[in-house]
Amino acid sequence: MTKSTRPAPAFRPLRRERGFIFFILAAIVLFVAGALIYVFAAIVPKVPPIDAVLDYKPKIPLRIYTADNVLIGEFGEEHRDFVPIAQIPPMMKNAVLAIEDARFYEHGGIDWMGAMRAVGSNLRSGFGSGGASTITMQVARNFFLSKEKKLSRKINEIALAWKIEDALTKDQILELYMNQIYLGQRSYGFASAARAYFGKDLDKLSIAETAMLAGLPQNPARNNPAVNPKRAKLRQEQVLSRLRELGQIDDAQYAKAVAEPMRVHSRPQEFGAHAEYVAELARQAVYARFKEEAYTRGIRVITTIREADQKAAYESVRRNVLAYDARHGYRGPEARIELPSIDDEREEAIVEALQKRPSSDGLEPAVVLEASPRRVKVETIDGDVIDIEGAGLKFAAAGLSGKAKDSVRIAPGAIVRISKLPKDGWGISQVPQVAAAFVAIDADTGAYQALVGGFDYNLQKFNHVTQAWRQPGSAIKPFVYAAAIDKGYSPGTLILDEALDMPGENAGATWSPQNDDGVFDGPITMRYSLARSKNVPTVRLLRAIDVPYAHDFLGKFGFDLARHPKNLTLALGTGAVTPQQMAGAYAVFANGGFSVKPYLIARIVDGDGTVIQETTPPAPRQESARVLDARNAWITDSMLRDVARYGTGAAATKRLGRPDLAGKTGTTSDAIDGWFAGYGGNVVAVAWMGYDEPRSLGGREFGATLALPIWLDYMQVALAKHPAVERPQPEGMVRENDDWVYAELAENPQLHGIDVMAAAPEEDPDGLSEGEEVMPVPAEPTVDNAHPLADPVR
Repeated sequence: MTKSTRPAPAFRPLRRERGFIFFILAAIVLFVAGALIYVFAAIVPKVPPIDAVLDYKPKIPLRIYTADNVLIGEFGEEHRDFVPIAQIPPMMKNAVLAIEDARFYEHGGIDWMGAMRAVGSNLRSGFGSGGASTITMQVARNFFLSKEKKLSRKINEIALAWKIEDALTKDQILELYMNQIYLGQRSYGFASAARAYFGKDLDKLSIAETAMLAGLPQNPARNNPAVNPKRAKLRQEQVLSRLRELGQIDDAQYAKAVAEPMRVHSRPQEFGAHAEYVAELARQAVYARFKEEAYTRGIRVITTIREADQKAAYESVRRNVLAYDARHGYRGPEARIELPSIDDEREEAIVEALQKRPSSDGLEPAVVLEASPRRVKVETIDGDVIDIEGAGLKFAAAGLSGKAKDSVRIAPGAIVRISKLPKDGWGISQVPQVAAAFVAIDADTGAYQALVGGFDYNLQKFNHVTQAWRQPGSAIKPFVYAAAIDKGYSPGTLILDEALDMPGENAGATWSPQNDDGVFDGPITMRYSLARSKNVPTVRLLRAIDVPYAHDFLGKFGFDLARHPKNLTLALGTGAVTPQQMAGAYAVFANGGFSVKPYLIARIVDGDGTVIQETTPPAPRQESARVLDARNAWITDSMLRDVARYGTGAAATKRLGRPDLAGKTGTTSDAIDGWFAGYGGNVVAVAWMGYDEPRSLGGREFGATLALPIWLDYMQVALAKHPAVERPQPEGMVRENDDWVYAELAENPQLHGIDVMAAAPEEDPDGLSEGEEVMPVPAEPTVDNAHPLADPVR
């Protein structure tokens, strides 16, 4: 007999395997039990209180609005809008839950199924490679913990999640998450992100846009569609796939969303109107009162400006500054860089150079790659390569000539500006160096209607409306003439327009004021002198009424007297004013003699909707606010209307065709400043142009060519909704020699300024004689309102 060769029974190794499995399971149970004991004994008691989520107070930024509720500014470290859960669109909630926490409404704060999957991932790839953070855990982390990947932090996160789930409903937790989570672009919460990326409210988003936002919480930097569109697209498609898997969208919706092109804002947040200088003024006012709380309390500021008026002012300033700049030629590239021969290095050099030069509303920086008189190839910061030919090279032709100076020459490596041509294509342009300002106010209340403090706030924060103290030139003359009327003269008073030589400040020197057109017209009326902006007659008039008297008279209009000279150059506007100050001063003529104080803020509302400040507009034309005799205001207004009808501002009436337009041009010596200040339809507006470092604007430039076009472009829009103003004639005036004079002066010649001037000449402290310049009104009228003037020059 032979021995059996059957294999040995297998029960022994099976027993060993079962024993090993039992040992592992027991170890796991003991570990979990120990961990739970540790968590409840050592961690849970130390978990911080959750008051921050129970009494949630999100940091809502300061926001500035126009009077018609258009957002024009936002200030704060965090862009955030708090939206109650009931107002968040269902698709937005579904998309977030689909990709972040599909079992949110089923678990108690910890998704153990997801946690087991995460453990497996961590065992395979190391701790931190996979996570199972629920919505609740993310809320805990965002409010109370850091984002470092440590076991202790994860345990705290779990403990906090339980605590939050015990205190709040699921909808309350989701509401916290949807409003608190960071989503890139300085945006917190989905409502803010919708505006930052797409310029829309949440309820206006498409499914594709909703999915794009829902994909951001995982990694806002990597999935940011404004920075990494390809990665953002991949993440968006993951969200859309999950929505389809869960039956929340069908195949047709999925296909449409995947194919939809994303129009993402790649630049800083855009607002409803270019009102950056307005927003900054409002911010300063709120900060002065609330300090740092201004940026977190959700304060809303409603200003007095309206979107349409502000848009008209902004576009007018931009258009006319660019027109001036074009008249004075191409200055050359902004800078130059070396272009490396290696592609990657060249691209890096271009991006680095262009990042230092922000875009200026259509004036885009670009680096020249190739240049010839017929074609220039440039590259933008977005990597677009653009060929510029034909009309696009016209403005910069001097830089493409073979005879071009080195400073002007356009060559590879030059940094230039390009802009869209009116019809098609691109052209070489440049950022203007000249500055400008514009302000419009309501003549009765002083409420700002528009304010533009410069060509581009992002290039220069200095507000020329409120901060630029400049010489007003002839724009100051109406106040000198009003002082003369107050002292007894009338528009029909004759002044001698002849050469005037007087001792100057330096021994032996002679001061001889000149008319801007170099023409002397002999005896002319005050009305004609102001319309033609005559310098010499105005100096004679100032001498006649006395410099100290006229100087003090300026105070009625809100001017800072310390900034105006106490000598005869006062008549020529050698003092200093701001455009804001000029607007308030001209309002006195526009409203019949009442002082107004320009103001910007209509209302300030706290985050909870409580009105914490409100400006009550002053009642129009209260006698307590009167600073100028109604007759003086009416007469001066009639003279300023003649300026706009046939004088240096005649382009106003010619273009707008209204009988109520009034104003005055102003040009300082050597054309350093150009002004136009005026009004119509109860709107007072002031335009100014000049260089920050004072220099001539050009020998053929005047207030009528520099500032008046800005004023006209704005008024054409602003006055469309304002009927012409017919001002009633005040009592106490009569016609004398075809012009107006105070009744008491006509009845009592001894009070009349003409008789004062008939007194014997006296020597003033400067050795300048007084008394001979002003002549009696002739029997026949001197002023011919239809008089054909030469081209306006001031």
